[in-house]
Amino acid sequence: MNTQTFKKINICLTQTLRSLLYVTGMVMLTLVYGLLCPFTVLLPYAPRYKFINTWGTANLWWLRVTCGLRHIIIGKENIPDYPCIIMANHQSTWETIALGTVFPALTWVVKRELLFIPLFGWSLALTHPIALRRGSGSKAIQQLIRQGQARLRRGHWVLIFPEGTRAPPGAKRNFKIGGAMLAVKSGVPVVPIAHNSGNYWARKQLTKKSGTIKMVIGAPIPSQGKTVEAMNQEVFHWINACRERLEAPGRQ
Repeated sequence: MNTQTFKKINICLTQTLRSLLYVTGMVMLTLVYGLLCPFTVLLPYAPRYKFINTWGTANLWWLRVTCGLRHIIIGKENIPDYPCIIMANHQSTWETIALGTVFPALTWVVKRELLFIPLFGWSLALTHPIALRRGSGSKAIQQLIRQGQARLRRGHWVLIFPEGTRAPPGAKRNFKIGGAMLAVKSGVPVVPIAHNSGNYWARKQLTKKSGTIKMVIGAPIPSQGKTVEAMNQEVFHWINACRERLEAPGRQ
């Protein structure tokens, strides 16, 4: 075995062990928060959400300590002081943890099945998500628009992953129409977000690479006076153009 091969094996083994340590801590954090969160139902929404959201902050800290995986956020000045719709590309579990630490009072658009996961799903339910039934088609879109408008009126931001599922770096998938339709019907802008988390935390893989994930927050894209298709395409082109720049060699 030559020196180069030995170094590669050593790096791979180290990353795997550090990733195992992170996952162990993540599971323990989830158990603790899952047991405590039901008691927060007695609290008003704002402090309840703030407490539940510290789970994400703790996970990001533990990820940095164990795996050496950090992140930087570019464009925080683009976040308005009023609730909008957030549309972001989806590559890994990382953004589902990180986005809640960036924006206030997020309403997640999620698959209904997630609410039935013991502890985690019960805690998620306390944040008032929009839980859509998989395969329900037009009924899901109607639910998204109805409940999304209600959440926005309450002052909650609405987070949507328009690809519908995680896509690896380099993949370009059409956006589902629901987010753009909610934006046009409510007259609320979309804040687009792009990141390269999949370069470090790949889908269905234990190992997390050390490095720095970059997340870019774009300027709000107005929805008034636009068709749903035009809105969807504008957000699609912004997110994918930015994502491609982040994934380009030498930019990671």
